[in-house]
Parts: sequence; structure tokens; C-alpha cells
Amino acid sequence: MEPRGRVTITDVARAAGVSVATVSKVINDRYGVAASTAEHVRSVIADMSYESSLVARSLRSQRTGVIGILLAEFEPFSTELLKGLAAATAGSGYELLAWSGGGGPDGHVGWERRSLAQLSGTLIDGAVLITPTLVVPDAGIPVVAIDPHAGSESNPSVDSDNLAGAASAVEHLIALGHRRIGFLGGRPDLESARLREEGYRRTLAAAGIALDPDLVRVGGYRPETADAPAHELLTLPDPPTAIFATNDLSAIRTMQVAQSLGLRVPEDLSVVGFDNVPESALCTPQLTTVSQPLHRIGREAMEMLLTLLRGEAPAETHRRLPTELVVRASTRAL
Repeated sequence: MEPRGRVTITDVARAAGVSVATVSKVINDRYGVAASTAEHVRSVIADMSYESSLVARSLRSQRTGVIGILLAEFEPFSTELLKGLAAATAGSGYELLAWSGGGGPDGHVGWERRSLAQLSGTLIDGAVLITPTLVVPDAGIPVVAIDPHAGSESNPSVDSDNLAGAASAVEHLIALGHRRIGFLGGRPDLESARLREEGYRRTLAAAGIALDPDLVRVGGYRPETADAPAHELLTLPDPPTAIFATNDLSAIRTMQVAQSLGLRVPEDLSVVGFDNVPESALCTPQLTTVSQPLHRIGREAMEMLLTLLRGEAPAETHRRLPTELVVRASTRAL
């Protein structure tokens, strides 16, 4: 009779006509099993699609062969990073476990600490954290952060040149004749958000444009949290003629809010985003944005983690990659 449910090592031993100890020796390549018996057991294992559990594997060998990709939620930014992470993992001998840990009772803050406590040591050998909300000083396993928490220097990290990217976005709008440029910021706890706002402020100052605090809002990097501040900006008595939203999802929502108010993009309002996720080229009008090399960021973060898993020190503990302005249809001269 075929075993029901998950195949166990006992099922394999019974089907092969050997002891559980013999199957264990074959799985772990230990001595003491005749070649013909070992071949027979491997054949049964293949026929029954037997796999030992990750927990059992970690107890046996102190490693699981699995790398965790930990993120608050699956959205376009993290999805693009995952493509680069997966590409860099190919041929490494590791498998990936993508884990969304931001849906707990406490919301998004602190999700990475909870996730690492659940997974490290028994399910994963190392982890890449995507946009962590806090510093994780000692996870017990190698950890690399992408788009790290503001001020975090405790973990190796990879990000893009947020300051220069923001400057290029605002310089583009200024070159088009805009002077009242609204700013829709990101998550205040992330270094990327701080640097993008600094780039906005520096570029206005360099152009001799006084900063108007009424034009600055926090959008939070999420469409639903960007909705109200975008509406506030666009219904000011003297509204901006352009908005720099610090990620594409917020920029796209800003265009939707503008259109709901009867404003045309780019005729009445120019909008620039940040990230260059696929959605930025699929919306109407297509979004002008600052392109981060998301696939490359993922690849380099994984390469850094694999170096740590080999017990080696990476050549650098922080890598910052360049950005590039991509001009599309959502901006025009004033």
C-alpha cells in the first residue's frame, strides 16, 4: 500500500526492506552500507520522492542549505530584487525561502526580528533582509540588508545612490521650468527616504529655490499611505506644478489622485517617481522615474551573503550602486 501524506524515512525503510538506520546512512553518505544496497535505497528514495525535513537536516548537519529572503510584503520593488537574488543563488548549492513577515499583530515594525527568531538556526543558514524596519545587531546567522534602516551599520548592506538619484529627479523638473515642486517622502525609518529628501532639499537650494514646507509630505512608500498626502498637496491654495514622489507606487497613486481632481498629467502636473519597477512603464502616462538597478542590487546582496556563508569577509560591507533618470511621458516643460 502506498504511504499516505508525507513520505517518512520509516516509509522508505519499509519499502526498501532495510532498517531506518541503513536509510539514514545512505542519505548522509556514511560508511557501512554495501554498494548494491545503497543503490537500491537511493532508487526507492527517488521513486517515493522522499525528502528529509529542513529541521531534521539542520539537527543532523547544523545547516539546512536554505537562504531566507525576508521582506515585509510582496510588492513590485521586492519582487524585482528577488529576481536578482535568485539569479545569484543559481549553482551555489543553496535554495531560497521567501518569507513575508510583516503581517503580524504589531504590523510592519519589527517584522524582521520576529522572522529571524522563527527561522534562523533550524530553517535557514543566512538571510537577506529587504527594507528592514530596525537594526538587527545579532541574528545568530549571516545577514545582509537591502535598503537598510536609517543609521544601521551593524549588518552588511547594499543600496543605490539615493542622494544623487533624488537630485537628478529634481534637477530634471527645474530644467523644465518648475519652481513649486512638491515632495512625497518615503518611510522615515529608512536611510533611502532620508537621503532622497536630502537630495530634494539640496537641489532646490543649489538652484536658489526657497523650500516651502507646505510642499513637503510623507507618503510612506505605499499607495494607500500616499493617497491622502498627495491629495493635500494638490488641493493647496497654491498647489505644486510638479511632484517628486520617492517611489514609483506613490508616484502612480499621485497621478491617479491628480486625475480624480480633474488635473491632466503632464499638462497640469508633472510627476517623477523612483525605482523604475515594471509598473512605471505600464501606467498612463508612462512615468518618468529614477531607475535603481534592482536586479543588480539583489545579485550583489546575495553574492555578499554567500561570501559570509563561506566564512570569508566580503571585500566591502556596504555597496552603493548608481542610479539613472529615465524620462518618459509624465513630465513636460511648464
